[in-house]
Amino acid sequence: MNEEFDFQFGHVIDIIDKTGAEIVGLQFPEGFKRRGIKIASFIEENTDCRTLISADPCFGACDIDRNLLSRVDVMFHFGHSVLEPGKYENVHFIECRSNADIEQVIENALKKLTGKKIGLVTTVQHVHHLPGVSEILETNGMEAVTGTGDSRITYPGQVLGCNFSAARDQICDEYLYIGSGNFHPAGVSLSTGKRVLVADPILNEVREINTEKIIRQRSAVIAKCMDASLFGIVVSDKNGQIRMDTAKRLKELAHQHDRQAHILSMDLVTPEQLLNFKVDAFINTACPRIAIDDVGLYPAPMLTPVEFEIVLGERSWDELVLDEIRGE
Repeated sequence: MNEEFDFQFGHVIDIIDKTGAEIVGLQFPEGFKRRGIKIASFIEENTDCRTLISADPCFGACDIDRNLLSRVDVMFHFGHSVLEPGKYENVHFIECRSNADIEQVIENALKKLTGKKIGLVTTVQHVHHLPGVSEILETNGMEAVTGTGDSRITYPGQVLGCNFSAARDQICDEYLYIGSGNFHPAGVSLSTGKRVLVADPILNEVREINTEKIIRQRSAVIAKCMDASLFGIVVSDKNGQIRMDTAKRLKELAHQHDRQAHILSMDLVTPEQLLNFKVDAFINTACPRIAIDDVGLYPAPMLTPVEFEIVLGERSWDELVLDEIRGE
């Protein structure tokens, strides 16, 4: 099976053979789900096992399908690195490293880099490319640096949609992000206040991140909530998203400012799930992307914890950053 990403089929088959697993669970993020049937067929054709594919949404390593896990002998979680080592002994994380050739897009990026000390950041699909990127930069008279991040980060230079600590670890002039999409590099820019250039090997494109649209959107949400008096604090019980302590702190903070707040506990956070809760605004403590990606879709404005503190006057407007779920 030729793929643009390495699904480690040989490794998967070896684990199934060694464990004698009869029922195997497969979990994919949304971008890989279209490959699910093909991968399941390949596994069943090359082993004696039966597969079960999780059809529920999957937003990261924080979102293990625990119901599926309870019905299988082993489970393979594709597209993410392990978030909580040792927590799920029969879950194997297949990182799906990219097979893309990045040399040309990095050469193109060199023309647009303005600093001398460049911080390298990427997702797990491209972390294996960072040594090669460092070599190219250094050959061209630049210094490449990577940060280790906190306990939620597996590899130096790796960023998650909910954690940019590896970027903050770096002392640099600007950042070069290797990967596709704009959310991760925008988070790096907002978290550090520095210029971020994207080298996208999928589109073979180099672009500079502009966070003005996100800042305008988030500022508008905050402004709508300045006079809100009743808040719903959303808490997810997904394994890597639970922030009940944060929710309790925010509820107490609301009361200190003569506002009402109630905690709403749920698994999957969607606009439909919150439709019947009549509040002035929600505060999201689940996946930080919910408030950003789905802005305008919820029945009331959706704040992040930092934004709620701005509403209450506990923080200033210039402290606006993307929400993160941080480790130790």
